[in-house]
Amino acid sequence: MKTYLVGGAVRDSLLGIPIKERDWVVVGATVKQMLDQGFKPVGKEFPVFLHPKTKDEYALARTEKKVARGYHGFEFQADPNVTLEEDLKRRDLTINAMAQNKDGTIIDLFNGQQDLKNKILRHVSKAFAEDPVRILRVARFASRFFDFTIAPQTIQLMRKMVQAGEVDALIAERVWQELERALSEKHPERFIEVLRECGALKIIFPEIDNLFGVPNPADWHPEIDSGIHTLMTLQQAVKLTGDPVIRFAVLVHDVGKAKTTKELLPKHHGHGKAGVAIVKSMCEQLHIPRKYQDLAELVTQYHGQCHKVDEYSPKAILGLLERLDAFRRPERFEKFIIACEADIRGRKGFEKEAYPQADLLRKIFTACADIDTTEIIAKFSGEKIAQAIHNERLKIAKSFL
Repeated sequence: MKTYLVGGAVRDSLLGIPIKERDWVVVGATVKQMLDQGFKPVGKEFPVFLHPKTKDEYALARTEKKVARGYHGFEFQADPNVTLEEDLKRRDLTINAMAQNKDGTIIDLFNGQQDLKNKILRHVSKAFAEDPVRILRVARFASRFFDFTIAPQTIQLMRKMVQAGEVDALIAERVWQELERALSEKHPERFIEVLRECGALKIIFPEIDNLFGVPNPADWHPEIDSGIHTLMTLQQAVKLTGDPVIRFAVLVHDVGKAKTTKELLPKHHGHGKAGVAIVKSMCEQLHIPRKYQDLAELVTQYHGQCHKVDEYSPKAILGLLERLDAFRRPERFEKFIIACEADIRGRKGFEKEAYPQADLLRKIFTACADIDTTEIIAKFSGEKIAQAIHNERLKIAKSFL
């Protein structure tokens, strides 16, 4: 029975990156032996255990055999006869297929260290093609290691997988899991670019893929293409926030532009309202958490109005704040403004653009939110309270303009 540190922990230690979690593979052991040593079983499909003290994951060395399409179409074999090489060979990328024994020796059977040095994401073996989740994982690793390139053979293999229909079998929860992780990386736009490069974007996220090739007015969007604008906006969001909820809202904020009729192009009147139904459908299909959906719908529908608040009347500005439910959800309101700021700067030549509209909207909101409602509640009742509060806030908004 031998135990090896494997996967991301080995990779990150070689890169000098702090290790967040450690995974181990156990060779030459049985389930009974693991249980006898106090390990707690947690694996549903194959033997995985938690260490009784460290809570690290320990998995028995295993092989897998493709028996059906999709993520769950595998049969696993985990017994004392499975070797370390057999276990490592089934992994996705060479940089993730290294092991380290107790004395610190690196076991690198597939040239992972060389690929780390050359900054290349390369699949380990042809078994890569058996699991469609690996397409998502490569895209996510590209968003993390943004200065790495994907080996041409790996991209070609990913394209063949897409053409073979493997991506169609991906389950919603796993798609969302990988997207959410990518949104937390330094370059989430690379996740989208890689999926588009291999042809998977139009199948997994058609709402985003449909934006590429859709023109915008050149005077407002020098980059022209709506898909490129989306990626540029995502880059700006990274500079403003690490919150994946905001970044998701930015990713989908312009999906309504794909519905613009050819007669209206390159203008997109009403694209915000048109995009809400698309965002709602996307979130339902991928089982995206409600907090993501709520902000995404607001940003999609109202980002254009936020850009124009300096042109609005006090009544219109207060109406926008109320539609955003800003006074009851101030934290979400702030996230909305950050997303709009990313949008205004996600254009070629506008990357450092000032955004006074955000300051104006924040100031009016803060002043209106600070009113003392005690006297109003004492003086009025029922629906008249809400109207009285509205009128008081309207007076404040007028004082700013």
